[in-house]
Amino acid sequence: MFETAELGRKVTKREFKIQIPALRTELLKVQQELRREKKFQVMIVLGGVDGAGKSEMANTLSDWMDPRGIATHAFGLPTEDERERPEYWRYWKTLPPRGDMAIYLGAWYLRPLLDNAYGRTGLATYDRDLNQIVAFERELVNDGVLILKFWMHLGKKAQKKRLDALEKDPLTRWRVTDREKENWTMYDKFEVASDRLIHKTNTAETAWHIVEGEDPNYRTLTVVRTALNEIRQRLSAKSVNASAVPSFVSSDQEPAINVLRNLDLNQDLSKKEYKIQLEKYQGRLNRLALEARRSGLSTILVFEGADAAGKGGAIRRLVAALNAHQYKVIQIAAPTDEEKSRHYMWRFWRHLPRAGFITLFDRSWYGRVLVERIEKFATEGEWKRAYAEINDFEEQLVESNAVVIKFWIHISKEEQLKRFSARENTPYKRWKITDEDWRNREKWDEYEDAVDDMVQLTSTAAAPWTLVEGNDKRFARIKVLKTCCHFLEEALSRQKKKKTA
Repeated sequence: MFETAELGRKVTKREFKIQIPALRTELLKVQQELRREKKFQVMIVLGGVDGAGKSEMANTLSDWMDPRGIATHAFGLPTEDERERPEYWRYWKTLPPRGDMAIYLGAWYLRPLLDNAYGRTGLATYDRDLNQIVAFERELVNDGVLILKFWMHLGKKAQKKRLDALEKDPLTRWRVTDREKENWTMYDKFEVASDRLIHKTNTAETAWHIVEGEDPNYRTLTVVRTALNEIRQRLSAKSVNASAVPSFVSSDQEPAINVLRNLDLNQDLSKKEYKIQLEKYQGRLNRLALEARRSGLSTILVFEGADAAGKGGAIRRLVAALNAHQYKVIQIAAPTDEEKSRHYMWRFWRHLPRAGFITLFDRSWYGRVLVERIEKFATEGEWKRAYAEINDFEEQLVESNAVVIKFWIHISKEEQLKRFSARENTPYKRWKITDEDWRNREKWDEYEDAVDDMVQLTSTAAAPWTLVEGNDKRFARIKVLKTCCHFLEEALSRQKKKKTA
């Protein structure tokens, strides 16, 4: 597929100089409009063969635009900090806010390409990696991100000529390492791997632009013109969000079946038995957490539930068993302006724990399919797409050696009213009750149906939901502790089996 990028197209210096002033002016104009309107963000991916001009192109784009609205990200081997989290964590961290641009050199394409070209992965694993890329980019595009992908190509002879020229120049010699030289000797393997990569990840929304890289003037004009046209077209569009609504099975189709309405909320625990079991399971959790720390197993705990269901109390009993240096509690409220300017998952990705550590989310990414769905803060297409996005996110967490434990703590409507009244009548608890809590209570049935959909569509083998009967606080807290111990024991056991296999 690279034949059209080996035709020897050139642009003379004179022609290049004539065209540059107008192009630079237009590029700045488009950037200013993008920053003013803040409708979407632009992510420019520069891939291709060594020596084809990726770095020069990134430098040119950065130089021609206002540096306040553009950032460049180059990714090499992952750092220790990055290796202890899911692979895509470092890419999510760099997601620009709406109105800004970001340039990515190699990015999420580099590792899969190198692994396949060097024979470290077979076609099945390579295709899985490429499918993960497609899913990642689709998730961003569905949120309105404009992704522009350019593949800089050189023929084998042209690449050798380019690398030799870089090596002879004292100012650029540092750019030609042993890795680039070895890659050139494997040109044919890289070409086959690159061809598959482009075919598998070339979608209608994120199409690859193949750019002939031998002549820098032609390369620059081609990339800049393409980027200008794509950004202009998006700015003139009425909507930047995907309109397609995914297929979906709603609980409205089966109103008689609901996981919450079938819970036995009469279960309780005496004070005496509670104290015995609290000491037992807090002690066990402490030992398991220390073992997880030593083995590099990270833990992500998700707490969801009705207002006043007891999430905070359960969390306090959990962290009482943990070393304060090992865990972090993330309280999720309405998104800030910084968070609203990016994909809704961005604020959760950046809080993921390092290997061996624990993060507890008091409310979480499930807000997209609960409060945002019911209050219409998210469109129908957005919250229906979220189920698949969440499952993919949690699968990545588990694959990166994390255990994901999810709790929905449920209480009856009568118990909630009792707790609301108690909060209003207790001065030091009054801050816990708000007008929003009372408004949410009016939509109790809608929330029950939304939770039912959530459990049906996101309780997976990798990250199942645990429903906790919460009318009796003592019973609920012990169930949470026991469940945490159970999941950690299973995860540590699996990890030991893998090491001895």
